[in-house]
Amino acid sequence: MTSRKDAREVIPAKAGIQFVNGLEVLDLPATRSDRPELLLLHEGVGSVSMWREFPEELARATGCRVVAYSREGHGRSSRRKGPFTPLFMHDEAFDVLPRLRDALAIADPVLVGHSTGASMALIHAGAGRWPVAAVVAMAPLAFVEESNLDSIREARTMYTTTRWREKLGRHHDDVDHAFYGWNDIWLDPAFRNWSIADDIRGIRCPIVAILGDGDQYASRAQLDCIAKNAVNTADVETLFLADCGHAPHRDQPAAVLAVVERLLDRV
Repeated sequence: MTSRKDAREVIPAKAGIQFVNGLEVLDLPATRSDRPELLLLHEGVGSVSMWREFPEELARATGCRVVAYSREGHGRSSRRKGPFTPLFMHDEAFDVLPRLRDALAIADPVLVGHSTGASMALIHAGAGRWPVAAVVAMAPLAFVEESNLDSIREARTMYTTTRWREKLGRHHDDVDHAFYGWNDIWLDPAFRNWSIADDIRGIRCPIVAILGDGDQYASRAQLDCIAKNAVNTADVETLFLADCGHAPHRDQPAAVLAVVERLLDRV
């Protein structure tokens, strides 16, 4: 296990980092008072530091308050209290996220999620229990495809045979806990029928779903599922980006920033 001290020496702490409810939080202040907060939800093995410069770029481009956090067991946050279950995304969306929003006084945010974080954003918005101005879902996962699982199996091989574990370890206090928690649950037979189609039907705010043409984890069928089931909002935009893999904010940051800016003009 990498110690917090050693990990911070490898990945310097960003300015604006605090710890709230045991979670590592980056909170960048707004420079415009007329826009909602942007709340970032990271990918399955992500963390605050794995967003790289994207939060700062969002803050500069939009003037919004930008908040990103590391989930339990990720980044510098406290260790996860229980095992991952097929409901782990719903648990985050229904329990952790509301408490974090209360603690940080996040009133009516645009949720910007990546991969697993995009799924959590859609689930949270679909509950209809907390105000959400809009959702930006990058590389979203709405149900389990065999191609998802093939890529996740391949990720497991890469983790044990390449330097990926070492690189991920720079971003997590306990990299094995973060990686295997995500990887094991996706490959668990009990997860095979996981779907958030019902959650998506509850969404009433605008949705922008973004997919790269080279995404190895998500296919166009994921965006089709979102568009088909988002029956209670009239504002659903799907965007396919060329020369882009699973991380649109890293591969095509200018395109993503432009999408967010246009969305903010609407909301």
